[in-house]
Amino acid sequence: MDLTTREADGRPRLLSLFSGCGGLDLGFEQAGFRLAWANDHDAAARAVYSLNLGEIDPRDILEIRDGEIPDGDVLAAGFPCQPFSNAGSRKGVNDPRGMLYKECLRIIAAKMPKAVLFENVKGLLSSKSPDGKSLADAIIDDLSGISGIGYAAGYELVNAADHGVPQNRQRVFFVGVRKDLGVSFRFPYRQMKRNLLLRHHILDIPDGAPNQVHWPLSPQALDMVRRIPEGGSWKDVPDESLAPRFRKIKSQMKKYHSPKFYRRFSLSEICGTITASAQPENCGIIHPTQDRRFTIREIARLQTFPDSFRFIDDTPKDVTAMYKVIGNAVPVSLARVFAASIMDQVFA
Repeated sequence: MDLTTREADGRPRLLSLFSGCGGLDLGFEQAGFRLAWANDHDAAARAVYSLNLGEIDPRDILEIRDGEIPDGDVLAAGFPCQPFSNAGSRKGVNDPRGMLYKECLRIIAAKMPKAVLFENVKGLLSSKSPDGKSLADAIIDDLSGISGIGYAAGYELVNAADHGVPQNRQRVFFVGVRKDLGVSFRFPYRQMKRNLLLRHHILDIPDGAPNQVHWPLSPQALDMVRRIPEGGSWKDVPDESLAPRFRKIKSQMKKYHSPKFYRRFSLSEICGTITASAQPENCGIIHPTQDRRFTIREIARLQTFPDSFRFIDDTPKDVTAMYKVIGNAVPVSLARVFAASIMDQVFA
């Protein structure tokens, strides 16, 4: 589908930067927006996006000139989160990726869409801009002054489980509306947590559903997993069965802040954050009752991708890459909630 066709039906047009595999864009599409242009530099993410949503610009954002991007009504971006993530090095703006939001500002200034949305990890809220100001406040100030018109913007820390996602996943959202429109954006209200337990989402996958493959655990990890009960973690493994480094940590829990390695959520719990690493030491990736990681389809469901959304799993390398692209995605249902709020408040 070419870009002219994508923009032809009068729906508000979405410009998507750092699009990943398309969770944010799919949510906007479900809320009634038209995908006008998307961009990501990661090959694995682009392969999934192309398979499901269509055309995506493969270039590094630094190489793309303003005039090469069509006009749009909303710009959404999940600029790289690794510089701010607790699971990473936390270099923040000292990591070159940490200032890529400035590229979003460049394109916003050129296109002046009616609304903008940024999504990032919770760690951004404790990051500083080069002048020592809170990075979150710096982003708000930058949006406020763009092109002399500016955006009335705010941010909020959101738990995806408060908006219909079966996952306790905290992310910060920034939403700005062009000041000349006179709209003060109201962030979506929290929803009741209904049918969000693991048993509501991973037990009814139909036979023949795509991507029901998993990344095998290493022999050492599998030995650990077999000793962990449903709803437990590494702390339930007898000391004599732990590797020396785990025994050391267990003997000094206060020093190590009581980490929850190898968390195995039960079928009666809401899952924790699905991360890009898919490592048992970093997230609750272990199936509640089977000694394995969640399958690609299972984690896609926890990220609220529909079963019709396809991922690449032709080779072992593809399988491991899919855990990363799904973990980096914005949950589709969460994106739809924010997109619907923007539709109702800005385009109604």
